[in-house]
Amino acid sequence: MLIRMPTRLLSTLLVLLATAAVAAATNVAAQTATLPTVQLTAGIHLITAEVAARDPDRVRGLMFRQGLPANHGMLFVFDRKAVHCMWMRNTLIPLSVAFVEDDGTIVNIEEMQPRDERSRHCARQPVRYALEMAQGWFASRGIGPGSKLGRLPPGPR
Repeated sequence: MLIRMPTRLLSTLLVLLATAAVAAATNVAAQTATLPTVQLTAGIHLITAEVAARDPDRVRGLMFRQGLPANHGMLFVFDRKAVHCMWMRNTLIPLSVAFVEDDGTIVNIEEMQPRDERSRHCARQPVRYALEMAQGWFASRGIGPGSKLGRLPPGPR
């Protein structure tokens, strides 16, 4: 049996579907909106880091990203020094996070698995910065606790 849909109803459904598709595309674009970037150094290595310095940007972090370009990451700049913790809700790529003192010294580095909401990865002492990079980035370059990052932007005082 062939069911015929009235033309007006079909047109309305098509408009609603098109509107939903545009809204979904806009939402994805907003989730990956470009943040300001800084050029950091780690020894001889250059890092391009998006700066997440506002609460909404820090909460979103690298969620929903499919990957990171080589030598790119995200620098979290917190309002105050504290034992900050990171998690991996809706984060699709494995990451390493370095917790960093005001002078650029790396306190500790934690390895984080995609979509792991059970684990929190925390600084071992109060810090103002955290730098997320592709998992293994620090280790493959011999960068660990005690190493220094250069060119950190000033945090709020």
